[in-house]
Amino acid sequence: MKALVFFLALGLSIATAQAQDSYHGAKITADQALSTKQLVEKMKTTDTLDTKVTGTVESVCKMKGCWMKVKLPEGKTMRVSFKDYDFFVPKDIEGKTVVFEGKAFSRVTPVKELKHYAEDAGKSKEEVAKITEPEKALVFVADGVIVKQ
Repeated sequence: MKALVFFLALGLSIATAQAQDSYHGAKITADQALSTKQLVEKMKTTDTLDTKVTGTVESVCKMKGCWMKVKLPEGKTMRVSFKDYDFFVPKDIEGKTVVFEGKAFSRVTPVKELKHYAEDAGKSKEEVAKITEPEKALVFVADGVIVKQ
């Protein structure tokens, strides 16, 4: 009977450990995070915004986890990079919910940089070659990220 209780407790502790959120960069909390829809609305009236956002990961840099794209309304995405290149996120978090805190702003990304990101994402040479125009988009530099489980 003691063995059964021990193994049940062990199994519960393993399951709990596996279900924990992972933290990257500065320690942040998930409270009061804006949805991506709320962020897009707020950015219509400002150039930059220090905030906390929650969203779903669309893709991650396959080289190191040095950036991620988070889904926005209307099928768009927002590139999230990490402050001072100080931390990375796991490369296998597509579809996961994340909370990130830092600075949102609009930016024009040059063609060379867009091609670099496409290569990091594992795009084919043909797909990379199709990138010929700079892109104006909402971007985010995060101080910290929580990957929800």
